[in-house]
Amino acid sequence: MQHRIVVLGAGYAGAVAAGRLARRLRREDVQITLVNAEPDFVERVRMHQLAVGQQLTPRPLAEMFAGTGVEVRLAKVTGIDVERRTVAVTGADGGGTLDYDTLVHALGSAWDDQGVPGAAEHAHEIAGRAGALRLRDRLARTAAGQSVVVVGGGLTGLEAAAEIAEARPDLDVALAARGALGDWLSPRGARHLRTVFDRLGVTVHEHADVTDVGTDRVHTADGRSVPASVTVWTTGFAAHPIARATTLEVTGSGQIVVDGSMRSVSHPDVYAVGDAALATGAGDKPLRMSCASGVPMAWQAADAIAARLTGGRLPHTTLRYFNQCISLGRRAGLIQYVTADDRSVRAALTGRLAAVYKELVCKGAAWGVANPTLGMPTRRRGVLPEPARTAQSAPAAGTTV
Repeated sequence: MQHRIVVLGAGYAGAVAAGRLARRLRREDVQITLVNAEPDFVERVRMHQLAVGQQLTPRPLAEMFAGTGVEVRLAKVTGIDVERRTVAVTGADGGGTLDYDTLVHALGSAWDDQGVPGAAEHAHEIAGRAGALRLRDRLARTAAGQSVVVVGGGLTGLEAAAEIAEARPDLDVALAARGALGDWLSPRGARHLRTVFDRLGVTVHEHADVTDVGTDRVHTADGRSVPASVTVWTTGFAAHPIARATTLEVTGSGQIVVDGSMRSVSHPDVYAVGDAALATGAGDKPLRMSCASGVPMAWQAADAIAARLTGGRLPHTTLRYFNQCISLGRRAGLIQYVTADDRSVRAALTGRLAAVYKELVCKGAAWGVANPTLGMPTRRRGVLPEPARTAQSAPAAGTTV
């Protein structure tokens, strides 16, 4: 009897976890089901490009996982019962329930309006494909000379402001940042960012805490009123809310608390990766919500699951950062090198070379998802111990995942 592994969500973290499990374990031993609401893999790191009308390469999940042994189930997750080990889903074929022995929660996150009045009603978001397409339609209907305000001075906000300004030089593009522009960057990185924004004509409103979003402007805590025919909200992400409705231990923000192997601290048959999980990296600092965190979290979880099922060695790698990659339109970029715990150092790569570097990183991440079972020798694959293969319910004692 096969050990049933259900992976929820086929973003970077979920898709990578499913593919890595498929190459770590034998098909006759495990049944891997990947559940996702959309038929295509979405390159979330390119949503600012989609929003300005650029065409992205379609990546159907059915094609990506064809021949891997991973079953792709197109459905929306509506509930998780971690006591019964079941997942409720609904899709084109109606509702249903999936039973699991091991669950990998990778449902990710959505945009966070932070409860700011008017944000949900009047602002656009680019945290997902649907939001990016709505913004694309809105920008296409925006006449020359009108104003676009991007709220949020983090990585997503910087990329969105630069992309819109480059694609639509006829618009008045502004960025509203709660602090100083790029205040976490090295001096070299911050100078380059200002240079590019000046060249693109992006107006920067620093120390501008937006407290209200209207139909044609945003207001800040210090009394400023900034014209905004279009408002783009990029102030952060909120974890998928479904874990809150379970008995899993979660944080106040709804992230599942996990150990170093990405295993739930309250339910050992549940793993969480990507934005859905609160994990710590170098220096015991929480990993930030990002692709840079989600992919290594997925590696760690898949390797831990495989090790526990096969009696192998558990991974003990401390997850760390190397750089922050920022695209500033199609012709410029910024690669800010950082410490293991994500603090900027003096070194930074800028300009056209940085843009090429960032593009290679994006393509490499997509390639890794689109080729989930390449690159791993057969000898690394494990065989489940007999007790774990003879029970459809939970693994036997000593092999609990």
